Amino acid sequence: MNEPVNWGHVGDVFLVFNLVTGKEGQATMAENSGLAEFKQGISLLRDGHSLEALEYLRRATELKQQNPYYLSFLGVAMARAERNWPAALELCKTAASMRRNEAQLYVNLAEVYVAAERRNEAVETLDTALKYCGADARIARIRAKLGRRSSPVLPFLDRGNALNRSLGRLRHRVWKRVPSSGRSTGISQGGVQS
Repeated sequence: MNEPVNWGHVGDVFLVFNLVTGKEGQATMAENSGLAEFKQGISLLRDGHSLEALEYLRRATELKQQNPYYLSFLGVAMARAERNWPAALELCKTAASMRRNEAQLYVNLAEVYVAAERRNEAVETLDTALKYCGADARIARIRAKLGRRSSPVLPFLDRGNALNRSLGRLRHRVWKRVPSSGRSTGISQGGVQS
């Protein structure tokens, strides 16, 4: 579960480089340097070199601290390379709050939540993104991949309880083998009789 989430979105950021600088062709030398660091970091991140990408993205963020894209992708790199979930989540949340209508920032935040094994928060993030960003194909695709979670097999125990986790895996294997037409037996996937 701690593998990088490959939703193919890192390459999409190349479409928004004009938004990154905020000005077309009028960037200062520091902004150009920051953009070069950012591009190199994104390229490394896309190729699976998270630790190397982290250094480039840190330098880009130091040069332009208020750029939401820099902050967000720094959070993704930090999550992948260091598994520093609190810092990565804070960076991604800050970025999303700076530009609420930018789908990529929510996609990055959701990726960090999934990597941190906080799937429900990832789903909530993507649902929020749909409100702010409208119908975005990337968000809809990722949201569909995450799906809905079933309720715990034993609802009186915590979802993370070892017994609930084991029974949940068993239930999942059984439901994968049962044809969908045979599932209307009165017992829902949540384990409670209808």
